[in-house]
Amino acid sequence: MEQYQRLLLIVEPDLHPSAAMRRACALARASGAELHLYVFVQPPAHTHLWGEKTDEANVQRHLHRYRRWMAEEAALLKEEGLNVSTRVVWSTHPLLDILRYVEQLQPDLLIKDVTLEPLLKRVFATPLDCHLLRDCPVPVHLVNQAVHGMPRQVLAAVDPSDPQADALNEQIVQAAGALARQCDAPLHLLYACDLSAAFNGEASLLAGAWDDDYVEALRESLHTAFVNLAERCGVPAQRRHFVVGLPIPVIHELVDELEVDVVVMGTAHRVGLERLIGSTTERALYSIPGSLLAVRG
Repeated sequence: MEQYQRLLLIVEPDLHPSAAMRRACALARASGAELHLYVFVQPPAHTHLWGEKTDEANVQRHLHRYRRWMAEEAALLKEEGLNVSTRVVWSTHPLLDILRYVEQLQPDLLIKDVTLEPLLKRVFATPLDCHLLRDCPVPVHLVNQAVHGMPRQVLAAVDPSDPQADALNEQIVQAAGALARQCDAPLHLLYACDLSAAFNGEASLLAGAWDDDYVEALRESLHTAFVNLAERCGVPAQRRHFVVGLPIPVIHELVDELEVDVVVMGTAHRVGLERLIGSTTERALYSIPGSLLAVRG
């Protein structure tokens, strides 16, 4: 994909200009893509007082200011030459409605501001952002900040340790490359190599499993897998970063060092305890500066 064709921006219900809107508009200008602005309006907390059947007149009065604001924003953006459409959706299930419209529109990117939920709340209820990371069929760009409307540095974080994840790794690099091309930005490739995970299985029980030769052989094997992936994807050597360490701290450090605007990562279907704990991508959402582009495997 050389240029984006359709971008879907989920507008925050507080109706203020945001980092995600700034990023979406910048990408639409650069690519000439259609920009779809959707806001999903939930019933007020006191809606139950209206009874089981929500009064249509009350709903329309509640939606009026959203429609007016969206129309004003769209008019301004059209004056700038952008191809903009808007939709205000009354929704009691925002996730289901967002996914339904994604299926209809088939955007190249879904763009949304990060909603910074308190940690305690995240323990008891999965935030909408995390649901989108897990369930959205198109790449999800969650914008935490947009110091530069157009990203100037793009970082793809991959994990070539599992051969079964080769397809996802290549999807990550492809999505990162597509974004970098829209922005005329350099693409960097990172593998945060966590060797500790390799010692949690049966290998650690074998005699001599912890000696230096074993660790070095493992590191070399993983480095070779990383280089092979970089070669296949055409990432030049000076933009390859192989770092031994835990993923989140390594990503955080490289983001700071390179002044990365967007980190591109993958998500995969998970069940049981792994789903409860949360993926590395979900933890990165709340842990690293800048913004995240997630690709579902």
